[in-house]
Amino acid sequence: RADWVLCVTVGSQSISPLLWAIETGSQEAAQAIITDLLTIRADRDRYYYGMDILFEEHPDVINRLGMDAPALLPVLMDGLIWRSRITEGGRRRVNYYIKHLVVDADGN
Repeated sequence: RADWVLCVTVGSQSISPLLWAIETGSQEAAQAIITDLLTIRADRDRYYYGMDILFEEHPDVINRLGMDAPALLPVLMDGLIWRSRITEGGRRRVNYYIKHLVVDADGN
């Protein structure tokens, strides 16, 4: 599913629907793609979360959004947070997925 919105190949041409939406100013389409990628899903066999493949295919996605579509940065950042539906003592467990924001592609 993530592959479909990050790289489409027709003949010898490859294009990223996400980058195409950002570059052409179609922020609604880009928002839908980002939201879909960063939604945690599961089936009987495994969990699916497009964060890693998003940053593997587009390691510069933060810079691209900052330059071409800054209104989408909150959408991306919101997708990097998981909030538990259960509260304990008035508190809710939260996971922040920030690995790709603080570690480069080489692991530094």
